[in-house]
Amino acid sequence: MATQFQNRLVGTLILVSLGVIFLPDVFDGEKAHYEESYQAIPLREEVDESLLTEPVMAPEEVESFMPPEEPVVVTIDAPAAPNVASAPKENYTDSAWIIRLGTFRNIENAHNLVATLRSKGYAAQLMPRDIKEGELARVEVGPDVSKEKLESMTADLESLTGLKGQLLRFNPLNP
Repeated sequence: MATQFQNRLVGTLILVSLGVIFLPDVFDGEKAHYEESYQAIPLREEVDESLLTEPVMAPEEVESFMPPEEPVVVTIDAPAAPNVASAPKENYTDSAWIIRLGTFRNIENAHNLVATLRSKGYAAQLMPRDIKEGELARVEVGPDVSKEKLESMTADLESLTGLKGQLLRFNPLNP
């Protein structure tokens, strides 16, 4: 037979387990159920049919800032190396120019100089554009197709910044 202690222990365990199971439901009260509001994504957008019947306009003619391609003439002598000569440039002015004011390791100083120049009306930028900390940053003014205009700006820039800038050709493919 079971002892009195064992009977009390089993009874206590049963009461405690019933309390653990049912008392939270009694004290929580009425449960509130929340439904998430959502909208279904349409499978396909509605298309304006009138756009499909309109004619397509031809693109506008725009002058390119890139120089026209020049034909290359290659002559080869038997004992000599190949001789490459380009055709003469007709009605072609020199490409654009820039003024390189300096190269900076401290990016903050370069940004401050660009901000100062822009506030004075100069077209200044930082090159390369995606500069990271520790890399060298170049501060440049331009580009402009008028070399004389940029040459006249160098004295003003030197008095403003204290930096003697270099007048260089602008290369849009490798700035």
